[in-house]
Amino acid sequence: MKHIWRETKWRKFLDENWIIRKTGIYLRFDKSVDPDVKKCHMAFVKWLRKEFVFPLRLNVYVKDTYFIKARDGDMVVGTFWRPPIGDSYPYMRLAVGDYTELVSERGSENAMWALLECFAHEITHYFQYINDLDLTLIGEERQAKRYSIMILEEYDQYLDSLGLSLMDQ
Repeated sequence: MKHIWRETKWRKFLDENWIIRKTGIYLRFDKSVDPDVKKCHMAFVKWLRKEFVFPLRLNVYVKDTYFIKARDGDMVVGTFWRPPIGDSYPYMRLAVGDYTELVSERGSENAMWALLECFAHEITHYFQYINDLDLTLIGEERQAKRYSIMILEEYDQYLDSLGLSLMDQ
């Protein structure tokens, strides 16, 4: 099975639809986002940039709210918007305003892993989108759940290899 975060089907798909395109992954934080959340998300993105190619710019808006209203009206903790290819750039929004409560319930490290799991889940939707995968909604969600866990395991192994924990960065 191919690792969709490393899949290169996007080369043909994107090159046909974009003459000039911006690349990479970029974070945008609300000013009131907890400093630890900001630091850990920035470290995670630094690692992502070393490990994976983001062939179409992905802006990530990290909001200091409990929930975000999805396009269908549902209140969720993460969304990924996929425009028609060639129209504009995709983006994601993450709600991290419950971090303090998660720390009280789970401890700081487990709370942060929960936030990063949502982040990795939404990034999986980005890779499904750029590789033009043909999945059902249920299939997309199952794949995103599986990959979010797999990516965080890879990141945890990377941190272990440096002798770091998630909160040490």
